[in-house]
Amino acid sequence: MSYDQWGPSELAAPKKSTLPDVPIELGMVLEDSQSGWVGAVTRVEKSGGMHVFSLEDRRGKTRTFELGYGFLVEGRPVRLTPPAVRASNAGPKRTASGSFAVEGARARVARASRIWVEGKHDAELVEKVWGDDLRLEGIVVEPLHGVDDLAAAVAEFAPGPQRRLGILVDHLVEGSKESRIAQRALGVPGAAGNVLIVGHPYVDVWQAIRPQTLGIPAWPAVPRGTDWKTGILRAFGWPHETAEDIGLGWQKLLGTVRTYADLEPALLGRVEEVIDFLTA
Repeated sequence: MSYDQWGPSELAAPKKSTLPDVPIELGMVLEDSQSGWVGAVTRVEKSGGMHVFSLEDRRGKTRTFELGYGFLVEGRPVRLTPPAVRASNAGPKRTASGSFAVEGARARVARASRIWVEGKHDAELVEKVWGDDLRLEGIVVEPLHGVDDLAAAVAEFAPGPQRRLGILVDHLVEGSKESRIAQRALGVPGAAGNVLIVGHPYVDVWQAIRPQTLGIPAWPAVPRGTDWKTGILRAFGWPHETAEDIGLGWQKLLGTVRTYADLEPALLGRVEEVIDFLTA
């Protein structure tokens, strides 16, 4: 302990045993006393037998720390402890999409209406975040495995007032091939008012996962002429040469997604729009 002319210095580091225990919470603003990093808690999880958490600063950059000593809350040193266990009657639970969970509800018999997405990965991501909501509404998500023949697929589906389609398309931006495909599909008989086609601006649905969720500043740039998924996995230093490598890489990425907060708003809004269209 250091001293000055007035006695023990108030700036002396407190003994660890005297620090108050503070359960960590999402959204809590903390400062790492060693590095000076300040940010809001965006993730808490148990990894390798220890609790770790992520702090996102005001510029959107993220760092991961281990629970324990060495942190300040509102300028006060504390010992961070695992999240408090909430009582079962603490309030309504929420699903991964952020909606209120309906306790004891059974899945509704599937509607004739459908959500179509481009591929398997799109379907898995939508299911992980919105699955509880979709089962409650009786909405099935089906992968198209590409949209080149979208107009023919819509015509075969034969949409109508009780048989509606919500379609989520990758890279649906003005002037793109996908935008022209969407326009042709909307011209199919029965599509008017019964088919909604929305899209996000990303090359692939992988990009709809926020970089901060992965602990990176931004998605890597992939050179033109290189398969996008292959280029991403190569940039991460992960296996990337086979279809199995691509699938395993996607599962690692999907495993980082816990709730809607891990996804980009450009995807969130479009999926919610489709669900509202089908359930109106």
